[in-house]
Amino acid sequence: MDELLGKVRRAFSAIPEAAIFLEDWPEAEGHHKSEAVALPVCDWIAGLQSTPATAAVLAALQRVAAGLSWRQTYGAGDFGAAFLRGYGWSEFIGLRGPVPSAQIACGVLLLAPGITYPAHAHAAEEVYLPIAGAAAWQKGEAAFADVPVGQAIHHPSWMPHAMRTGEQALAALYLWRGGDLAAKSVIL
Repeated sequence: MDELLGKVRRAFSAIPEAAIFLEDWPEAEGHHKSEAVALPVCDWIAGLQSTPATAAVLAALQRVAAGLSWRQTYGAGDFGAAFLRGYGWSEFIGLRGPVPSAQIACGVLLLAPGITYPAHAHAAEEVYLPIAGAAAWQKGEAAFADVPVGQAIHHPSWMPHAMRTGEQALAALYLWRGGDLAAKSVIL
C-alpha cells in the first residue's frame, strides 16, 4: 500500500487543482487493515492498459488490487444490476480507507466497458485522474467529451457530472475534500 500511495501522490502532485487536497495528505503510519472484498468489475483490472505517464501507478494498483476492499455506493434500485456489475471503487485514504483521514478521501474508481455512471453531484470538491482505459466525461450541461488518460477532471462542490465508457474499462484515481466524505451522491 505504501508504494501505491507514493505513486498516487506523485501522480496528483503534477495537477494544479490537486495542490490544496495534497496539503491534507495524511502520514501513512496509521494504516489499519481492511478486509479484501472483490466485485465483478475487478475482473477488468489485470487487463487495463495505460500510457507511460500513468503506467507506474497503474502497475502498483494492479499489484495490490486483490487485497483491497472494493465497494459500491449504490444499489440495484439506483441504476440497475448491469451498472453494479460494472462499477466499483476502493478507498485508500479517508473515513473508509486503510489510511484514516477526515479531511480528504483518495481512491480509485473502476468502470467496466459499456457503463454509464449517470449524472450526480455531491458537496465534496473532487479531482479525478484517469490512469487507464477510456471514458467520456460530462460536466454540468456540457456534452460528453473524451478525456485522455493523464488529464485531470475537476468538479467543484455540487457540480453535476457523469461518465461513460465505451469499448474499454476505466480506472480513475480520485481526491475528495469538503462536505461529508462518506455521503452518497445526489442522483440527478
